[in-house]
Amino acid sequence: MKTKSIFSTVLILSIASVSLFSSCRKKDVEEKDSDTSSATDQSLASSIVNDMTSIADEAGRTNTVSSFRTSNSTAILSSCATLSFDTMAAAKTVTVDFGSTNCQGNDGRYRRGALVLHFTGRYRDSLTVITVTPQNYFVNDNQVTGSKTITNNGHNAANHLVYSINANIQILKANNGGTITWQSSRQREWTAGEQTLSWQDDMYSITGSATGTSASGGSFQSVITSPLIRNMSQGCRRYFTAGSIAHTPAGKATRYIDYGNGACDALATVTINGNVYPITLP
Repeated sequence: MKTKSIFSTVLILSIASVSLFSSCRKKDVEEKDSDTSSATDQSLASSIVNDMTSIADEAGRTNTVSSFRTSNSTAILSSCATLSFDTMAAAKTVTVDFGSTNCQGNDGRYRRGALVLHFTGRYRDSLTVITVTPQNYFVNDNQVTGSKTITNNGHNAANHLVYSINANIQILKANNGGTITWQSSRQREWTAGEQTLSWQDDMYSITGSATGTSASGGSFQSVITSPLIRNMSQGCRRYFTAGSIAHTPAGKATRYIDYGNGACDALATVTINGNVYPITLP
């Protein structure tokens, strides 16, 4: 009986040791999961896709290059961007050409190549569909291919124009940094500034989800958990100023990306397993 009791005690201690070891290993793995690269890739793709929408917005609203020609322009584009129009067909085509060398926009980004925009109607008219197709297009030396569609859904109950945005984009990162793939379905609500001609008072709220692969090749899913806010005033329009995303790379813990509470800066945080890591937005 005494031998049996000793054996039982040893068995219990062994099981407890294994359990403790496994628990420590699990905790150790969680603590070491501090990789924010996939979250940064998500932010880069999200920003570039939203940027394409803003350029289509600007081209569709102005129908001219004159607003891009002043050094203090509040628009996104700059004097090195030109617009050409094909209005002979039923669907109007606008080509925004940034030239063959890097052109710095008023948002600080460098672009080259062109975006071809097909409009089935006026930008602000309900049911208008805009197709945006990059042609040898680069943003800060990251090459962008694929296409996106923007559909005007009319005004919602708050009397804000709402656009459905579906994108299938690939981004070949500069310096052989790998390729990001991005498929998204989002809603862009024009929450302020619709009634004025100024860009400075425009505000947008963005919701929706995305899937794709990061530059390292791993797949991911992203869901906007608090609307992303785009403030188009001077000095703010380059980055989201508020909102959050739950970003889940395959086989890893969800990364919670927080863009802040309204500050116009390139700072965000990524929370992984309760640990908060600051990042600088690309």
